[in-house]
Amino acid sequence: MAGAKTAVEWLASVAPDPEACRWEWERNPLGVALLPAGRAWDVLILPGDLGYPTLDVLTRVLDQPGPVLADFGDNRVGFFVPPGTAARWLGTGIRTAGPGTWIVAPHPGRATRGVRWLVPPDGAGTLTDPALLELAMHEAAARLAGDGDG
Repeated sequence: MAGAKTAVEWLASVAPDPEACRWEWERNPLGVALLPAGRAWDVLILPGDLGYPTLDVLTRVLDQPGPVLADFGDNRVGFFVPPGTAARWLGTGIRTAGPGTWIVAPHPGRATRGVRWLVPPDGAGTLTDPALLELAMHEAAARLAGDGDG
C-alpha cells in the first residue's frame, strides 16, 4: 500500500490544506475530496463513449498513462495532463479543468461507489502527454466512426 500513500501525498499536495484533504478522505463516507486543478495538473474531460476507447488506445502505447478518473455514471472520463493544457485545448465536446476549477478526487487506495480511478495516480507525478492523448482520441473516434459503417 506504499504506492497508495505516495499517491495520496501527491494528490493532497495541491490542496490549500493538505492535512485537511487527507482528513476529508479518511472521514468522508464517499471517500472523496475536492482538489484544485491547474497546480500540478489539469484535467481533460471526455464524454464516456469517447473516453473509454481513448484510454484503450493509450494503454496499448504507454506503459503508464497519467491518472484517469471516471464519474459515477461512466458519462465522463477525465485524463490528468500537465498544467496549462486546459488553457490551450481546443476540442468540441471536451471539457477542461484548469486554474480556478476544482475536481472531485476519490482516495487512490480505496474503492468508492461514485467517482473512481480507472488509472490511479502513481505518486511520481506521471501525467498523460496532451499530444499523445489527442492522437489517441483521433484513433478512438475513427474506430467509433468505422464501427457504424459495418
